[in-house]
Amino acid sequence: MKANQTVVFKNKPVIIGSYSIVGPKEGKGNFGPYFNYVLKDDCYGEDSYEKAEKKMLVSAIVGAIDDAKIKPNDVNLLLAGDLLNQIISSSYAARNFNFAFLGLFGACSTMAESMIVGASLINGKLLDTVVCSTGSHFSTAERQFRFPLELGNQRPPTSQWTVTGAGACVISAKGHGPRISMATFGKVIDFGVTDVNDMGAAMAPAAMDTMLAHFRDTKTGPDDYDLIITGDLGKLGSEILIDLMEDQGIKLGLNYNDCGQMYYSRNQNTLSGGSGCGCSATVFNSFVMEKLRKGEYKKVLYMPTGALMSTTATQQGESIPGICHALVIENDLSDEEVKKKKKSKSKNMKS
Repeated sequence: MKANQTVVFKNKPVIIGSYSIVGPKEGKGNFGPYFNYVLKDDCYGEDSYEKAEKKMLVSAIVGAIDDAKIKPNDVNLLLAGDLLNQIISSSYAARNFNFAFLGLFGACSTMAESMIVGASLINGKLLDTVVCSTGSHFSTAERQFRFPLELGNQRPPTSQWTVTGAGACVISAKGHGPRISMATFGKVIDFGVTDVNDMGAAMAPAAMDTMLAHFRDTKTGPDDYDLIITGDLGKLGSEILIDLMEDQGIKLGLNYNDCGQMYYSRNQNTLSGGSGCGCSATVFNSFVMEKLRKGEYKKVLYMPTGALMSTTATQQGESIPGICHALVIENDLSDEEVKKKKKSKSKNMKS
């Protein structure tokens, strides 16, 4: 069933596996202990950053399949995308697997896009198991969208640091784990921002539009969720979103935060925070999934954002359109199971 922009998944597809791999800078950030694997260097043993990005995606996909305790032959479809021209990281990564592939592009919202498409196919009983993945690399993004690193250009305070990392999850029709209960498809929103070093301002209006649509369609509000998390608005963008929502009469509380704003510690000199496909993908497939699995979060509204730009368009004076898709993920634990997990954790701490 559906209401305007929101789809309700009757069969609630289940996330049975997840994996995150990040660069050394990301490993030193606020989510470091939650990531599955932290690289020793950004090259990951490859001779180019693009090859390293592809290799991270391969590792994330393999890791998610292993975490799901299934075989590669059990996977019906890989849904993946990235920031590079012709989504080469995802397409080249798909060469390593013997299952069907759909390449997607939603910029930094690609993790949500892949999960929505995957959940829709499973909810409709068209497929049994899909893998959703995306990733980014600081050095590939800088080379494509901004300036060669060798120039050492000064970064303005509004700029964000593209996360070096990849995340993947396995969604299935059966199994145990957090379940996807709803999804809200976002609209392309453009408020006329033209500064490529101010992605947060460009994407915040899209986050507002999708959030308002979700609350309207589902008759819910901020207090109905344990966590509301946007993708990579960063410090400035998340502040803009809070102001925009307040102008609409909705006050976001302490249960709202942004992956980009939280990603790095203050002493890491990332200015307005993190960004890139790997930003929300690695946070969701590590920190958020762990909290859902343990029952610490019962219901999460996950809202990755994306700036649908290219260097050609911006050099021609085009403004930057934004997009945001939302997913509702709920844990499948009963209150009794949550209590047992808490007791087990308490015993382990004492011992």
